[in-house]
Amino acid sequence: MSMYAIRKRYGVPAKRGGRILYINKWGDKLPGRITISDGFRLRIRLDGVREAGLFHPTYNLTYL
Repeated sequence: MSMYAIRKRYGVPAKRGGRILYINKWGDKLPGRITISDGFRLRIRLDGVREAGLFHPTYNLTYL
């Protein structure tokens, strides 16, 4: 799916290259950047991490 489909389905401002804050289960706020969409999920590379992870567009993400 495209970023447009994710924006429309979940009502989030997801864009390739967009900055986010991910809040993990310990409450740490980890900044990162959206790299691409993968189905109805986002590939996000957190700052300081080599590989991009797969994230749900609405789960513990804050769009900057």
